[in-house]
Amino acid sequence: MAYEVTVKDVRGPFTRRIPTRLERMARLKRLGYRNARERLAERFHISEQLLKTLNPRVGFRKADVSLVVPDLGRGDAPAEIETIEVDKASRQVRALDPSGKPVAVYPASIGSEEKPAPSGAAEVKRVVRNPTYHYNPKFAFKGVKSKRPFTIAKGPNNPVGSVWIDLSIESYGIHGTPDPGKIGTTYSHGCIRLTNWDAEDLAAMVKPGTKVEFKDETAQDGQAQ
Repeated sequence: MAYEVTVKDVRGPFTRRIPTRLERMARLKRLGYRNARERLAERFHISEQLLKTLNPRVGFRKADVSLVVPDLGRGDAPAEIETIEVDKASRQVRALDPSGKPVAVYPASIGSEEKPAPSGAAEVKRVVRNPTYHYNPKFAFKGVKSKRPFTIAKGPNNPVGSVWIDLSIESYGIHGTPDPGKIGTTYSHGCIRLTNWDAEDLAAMVKPGTKVEFKDETAQDGQAQ
């Protein structure tokens, strides 16, 4: 479909330089989009490269420019779901209705050998939109040298993205990411990582008490249990 770029799209405010180290991120007042192209790509659920390919002669710096973008119209929003199913083997998160039927399926990055995702059952405690990120030294993330806790400001390029679905298992949640292209192809620090747009979609369907079930892969037959 065609989309006309607005003044708000290109005006910002933007965070043009975002360091890779978490300690240095903590010095910033906001982790906003780097530029209008990143903002527009996320709005239409595509990579910046695809957005640029679809619009090869656009600089993404001026308003009143017409873009070719995906039509994201989905009709009526689904009703509240009963269960979130986290499938570690397929790296997917499924939103299930009361009959167990999937109403949405999302690619996900789910834990790692170093920091595995939890197993068993949990539930949603709360949904935090536009969250800050709190680092605890006990996490001992690779590449983080700080021995003191610190907080990273809110924004879509925050380490947990634009929304945090807090789980009943301490320090674990389902959240967004500043790197949507890595979802499903890389691992996480134990939590369940979705693109910002999928995390926001899921957050709109859950409430405190929504069940969360983790499906593990058995070592014997490789089947998810």
